[in-house]
Amino acid sequence: MATLKDLHRFGQNLSPGEEKMPLVFIGHGNPMNAIEDNEFAAGWKHIGKELPKPRAILCVSAHWETDGTRVTAMDKPRTIHDFGGFPPELYEVQYPAPGDPALANQTREVIQKAVVELDKNWGLDHGCWSVVRRMYPDADVPVLQLSLDRSMAPERHYELAKDLDMLRKRGVLIIGSGNMVHNLRMVNWENPGATYDWAEEMNAKFKELILGERHEDLSGYSSLGTAARLSVPTPEHFLPMLYVLALKGAKESIKFFNDKTVMGSISMTSFKIW
Repeated sequence: MATLKDLHRFGQNLSPGEEKMPLVFIGHGNPMNAIEDNEFAAGWKHIGKELPKPRAILCVSAHWETDGTRVTAMDKPRTIHDFGGFPPELYEVQYPAPGDPALANQTREVIQKAVVELDKNWGLDHGCWSVVRRMYPDADVPVLQLSLDRSMAPERHYELAKDLDMLRKRGVLIIGSGNMVHNLRMVNWENPGATYDWAEEMNAKFKELILGERHEDLSGYSSLGTAARLSVPTPEHFLPMLYVLALKGAKESIKFFNDKTVMGSISMTSFKIW
């Protein structure tokens, strides 16, 4: 449980505000986007400048799957290089953003649809830091991660996400980081500029469902046909998007950016909700 000192700190830094923080879903793609000066990194930088500066960030990354639900609760989360076969300079990147144990406690308390465990071992994986370091290069915003319980169906993830709504009023920016189309087995390494028809079809279909607020259809993506099953062969990169959509208010708007499919089978399409 949170100590009196933690709760006091949380009350000072994350008191309720009048406006909710926006929401962001990021298609993060190749880890090299963390260090390359490309159109996707530019899009992340731009969206960071558009947003009001958050008091803290809670990131749901495709790259932290656990048994049960966990939230990082350390003062200084480590930078995790959870990939292999890339240039040495990528492994040298550090993103020394602070954590926030008090916010971790608050996150655990507001989530009622699951038992949340405080985690002091994980840190920030590349689904989180590769994006956030572009948005907030000074590493001066506390960053936490919320894990994906691999035993939960997409519909349950969507419902759990709704419990996070109160955090938006406390200056917390909630980021989902994954890819709405993500099939690594079918990546076209020889022609990275090419795109499979089924990937383009589903990128467009998912955008249509997002704009139409057909969240039930998105949660049940596996029933959308062969193209959907090729686009989402495993759920972990798709689920972070459901966390963001679950928190969308009835009168809030959606803006897409980085709307492009690359390497045949990976969609970089991202969006902001405000």
